[in-house]
Amino acid sequence: MIRRLLRSGRGERGYTLVEMLTVMVILGVVMGALTTVFVSASHNELDMNNRFRAQQNARLALDKFRRDVHCARSVTLGSATTPAGPLAARSVTIALPAGCRNSGTVTWCTQGSGNRWGLYRVVGIVGSGSCSGGVKYADYFTLPNVFNYTAPAAGSHLLPKINVDFPVNVKPTRPASTYELKDDVVVRNVSRA
Repeated sequence: MIRRLLRSGRGERGYTLVEMLTVMVILGVVMGALTTVFVSASHNELDMNNRFRAQQNARLALDKFRRDVHCARSVTLGSATTPAGPLAARSVTIALPAGCRNSGTVTWCTQGSGNRWGLYRVVGIVGSGSCSGGVKYADYFTLPNVFNYTAPAAGSHLLPKINVDFPVNVKPTRPASTYELKDDVVVRNVSRA
């Protein structure tokens, strides 16, 4: 009986070391490729989420800005800064009458440096080019000068308007990814000329 067991044990073959190493190398190459695909997909999803969030914040900021301007009784444009953009100023101060939700003075301004500027809403008049004390509504603007004021021509019955241009880009090294939000917001609560 022992001899029979020894003979049957000798007849069974296992995997050789070379076969095991070959299988492990092939498995390692396949797993490495799959890991690269998953990491790349994860990075792309994060980039897409950041771009979506920045664009959504810019749309919400424009909506809040539009509500402020529609209720304004007067508008004062701030000064421009470098780098210059297509528009004239980096801040606009709006006087809101008592009938609005928030009466008083509100200043919308950009603050930052280089290719990254944030849009702030400050209650009160901004001095010395700083938006300190304000609430940040949007980020990742590529230019500081995002406001312009268009007064109606003399003798016309048109209302003045503020032109806005919000260029949003999470990665300014890729200019093709810039999301640009442009609008002309009419100042409705002023007397016509």
